[in-house]
This record gives sequence, C-alpha cells and structure tokens, in this order.
Amino acid sequence: MKTVLIVEDDLINARVFSKILSKRGGLGVKHTENVEEVIKIAQSGEADLILMDVSLSRSVYQGKSVDGIKITQMLKSDPKTANLPVILVTAHAMEGDRENFLKQSGADGYISKPVVDHQQFVDQIIALLPTD
Repeated sequence: MKTVLIVEDDLINARVFSKILSKRGGLGVKHTENVEEVIKIAQSGEADLILMDVSLSRSVYQGKSVDGIKITQMLKSDPKTANLPVILVTAHAMEGDRENFLKQSGADGYISKPVVDHQQFVDQIIALLPTD
C-alpha cells in the first residue's frame, strides 16, 4: 500500500484529505506539520508522496519559521529525498500562483483548496505515485 504524508496545519483539512485518500484512493496516510518529522519520514522512505500545504502557520525548522515552499526546497535539494513527489496544496489560488509556487519550490504538482472534486484529487495524487 502506498502512503501519502499530509503536511497541513489545519486539522479539518488534514482529516478531509486523509478520509478521501484512504476511502477513495485506498492509500495509507500519515499527518504531521513538524518539519523534523517530515524530513525524517521522507528520508526513511515511509512516504511515497507528500501533500504539502504552502502556508504553514506553526512550522519551525532550526529556529526559523518555514512554509511549505521552503520545506519542499529542502526536500528537493537533498539527494535522499529529491525524487519523492511533492504536491503543493494551497488556498492561495491567484492567477500565476501555480507556476510561481511550482517554480520556486521544485514541487511536482499543485492542488488548490478547497478540494471540490474528490475523484480528481485522488487521480492527481495517484498519477504522481511512483510505480514499483
């Protein structure tokens, strides 16, 4: 079973994503917004894909406040985690944001909140999951 790590500071969103992914997608799910934990899970291979909230209000790494863009950059610049697919998830869906966020972060995909089409959400994630 493939596992998706949800990095999200809004518990309601995390629960909704989790339910959609496990029920509709048949995927395993982990959730954290702790940056050290995200890196540990990514490096240990416990996740096959990361759903990364762009604006994390409480995430801190090495004493500095970090957002999903910064965490994604850190993961993408580490040879151990560079190939782990990361999909940015954000409510900031203004014109040009998608391209901007993808370019800045090096992420593999982008989903805007709120997630209305649950099947499309699952399909987007499954499409980026590595095949064995």
